[in-house]
Amino acid sequence: MEKLTIGLVGFGVIGQRWAACFAHAGHDVRVYDPTDRREATLHDVLSALMADLDALKGPSPAPGAVQFFQTLAETLEGVDFVQENGPEDLPLKRRLLAEIEDHVGDAVIIASSSSALLVSDMQTECRLPHRIVLGHPFNPAHLMPLVEIVGGKATDPQAIERARAVYEAIGKKSVTLNREVTGHIALRLMAAMWREAIALVRDGVASVEDVDRAFMYGPGPKWTLQGSFISNMLNADGIEDFLRKYGPTYQAIWDTLLDARLDSDTVRSITASTNAAVNGRGQEELKAARETGLVGILKTVAKHGAL
Repeated sequence: MEKLTIGLVGFGVIGQRWAACFAHAGHDVRVYDPTDRREATLHDVLSALMADLDALKGPSPAPGAVQFFQTLAETLEGVDFVQENGPEDLPLKRRLLAEIEDHVGDAVIIASSSSALLVSDMQTECRLPHRIVLGHPFNPAHLMPLVEIVGGKATDPQAIERARAVYEAIGKKSVTLNREVTGHIALRLMAAMWREAIALVRDGVASVEDVDRAFMYGPGPKWTLQGSFISNMLNADGIEDFLRKYGPTYQAIWDTLLDARLDSDTVRSITASTNAAVNGRGQEELKAARETGLVGILKTVAKHGAL
């Protein structure tokens, strides 16, 4: 893809990582954030994020420039694509997307990083709602390849395809939803697993440490390389044989899956067990270990992954 000028609205945790992704891929990034302190941390933050990307992909031969601007109008002047990263507040999101439209050309795609809001709800006040799409990354967004793309009721399918082309060109792995659902795909899968994990800890079946170990050293590595369907298919003579052979077992498990509500007792139980598993390690230590580990894992997935 040719070099683009990316308009980035919102420079929090997600916006910072989007900026690094686009700049590392060679695109210039124009940034707007109403919080003054964001600009003060621009270079320190980006330096660390770009170093992560260098470790994962190799040094960028020609990284794009990242610049802050004082107004939305200045930021969006001449941009080819917009990535919006505002708060998860529907009224604010509606106003922000409509305001962004006032400063970009009619052909420019506007993508939102929203993790839970529906595009159909966000695009209601837009002059050209057909060009509004969801482009939801997965944390940590500069390293994790996943981007979930979906349109709202008024979105043109071509806008989804154009957004997909932009993301794929910077090395992301995109998935496209055929219809909107709260939480999209990945968060729903995580939520289903985590509900059971929380209930297992709450009911005293196992500790946080052992629940996490069960996933890390059980399905986790296999599912990382090949996903759940292909991985299970390999445990039998194809997926149909697996479903027939092990279907009753899974049905028995599904029939007894637990429910979880984050009431005060559950929060206390989960917090205590998680703190025990952390065993005194700090947030920054754990994040650094995660980022370093992800680089190696993602290189392996890029080489050996099935999808």
